Amino acid sequence: MRLPLLWLPLLLHLCAAAASADSPSQLPAPQNPKVRLYNTEQVLSWEPGLLSHEAGPVVYQVQFKYPSSRKWSDVTVNSVGVNCSKISATRCDFTPTGLSPGFLRYFNVSLRVRAELPGLPGRVSAWALAPWFQHYRNVTIGPPGHVWVTPGEGSLVIQLSPPFTVTDPSMVMFLYYVHYWEKAGIPQVKGPFRDSSIVLRDLQPLTEYCLQVQAHLLWKSQDLTRPGLSSNVSCHETAADASTKLQRVVLIAVATFLSLAGLAGTCVLLILRFRGLIKYWFHSPPGIPVQIEEYLKDPAQHILEALDQDSPAEDDAWDSVSEVSSSEQEPRTLSKAEDALPTL
Repeated sequence: MRLPLLWLPLLLHLCAAAASADSPSQLPAPQNPKVRLYNTEQVLSWEPGLLSHEAGPVVYQVQFKYPSSRKWSDVTVNSVGVNCSKISATRCDFTPTGLSPGFLRYFNVSLRVRAELPGLPGRVSAWALAPWFQHYRNVTIGPPGHVWVTPGEGSLVIQLSPPFTVTDPSMVMFLYYVHYWEKAGIPQVKGPFRDSSIVLRDLQPLTEYCLQVQAHLLWKSQDLTRPGLSSNVSCHETAADASTKLQRVVLIAVATFLSLAGLAGTCVLLILRFRGLIKYWFHSPPGIPVQIEEYLKDPAQHILEALDQDSPAEDDAWDSVSEVSSSEQEPRTLSKAEDALPTL
């Protein structure tokens, strides 16, 4: 029985797979290679294959290729700035640093990895191919680096930093959107803002607002926009504007006046209600004259004599009075005693 020609490639592939599985020189390939792209991070990681029948440590070889090239190149310090050749770790970090430029963020990059036994060049695994990536197209953008909020008069002033530094601002830039709402209110969105300094105006004074800021990556040449993660929720109370401050001053003055008036009215009512008690508290008791007090101490002394003794000496002095009857008569001085005598 002759098999159709269409089945021939499949049978050859199955035979090659079986032969490679039975071959002691073939190592199991790494499993689940994946690339992590977060802000500036570029990390390839994988899981080791099952090596139950193998002895000795296993190392890994990582290679890369751009679409413009047909040849795979080893990831070395000279090519990428990081060494991922003959490594024992199950990850390779291409994140740009001061010494490593990493892969270009607007280029397609393909990566593959295989396992090897050191010292035995023939003992290698098949290549495990990772999904190709383009950094600006596939990156996960984090929230803004820092968000500072300063309350203003009926406004909120927001200062923020981008999620990461863009090396080519002529091609890529960040746009910012602000999601804000009053507490238990309906969320609103304002944006996009190109500047890292944002002012939310026309807000209610002395009102607490909550907000989040989200950065969007705009790739100009590709007309591509990628939204990023939102920042943590923060709540702030707006400051009072001029009219609100005037209203507060007026209210404080009226409240103070009413408080003082109420206090004064309360005092008057208390005085009227307890005036007898207040008069009793503040009225000084009657005093006894000194002469009566001395008489009570010595009743044998006559009260009139005691009073006469205490009278001042000036009361006993007599005043002189001059009387002139006519121009021919001489003036005659009369005393108070003579004036007091009755006329016979």
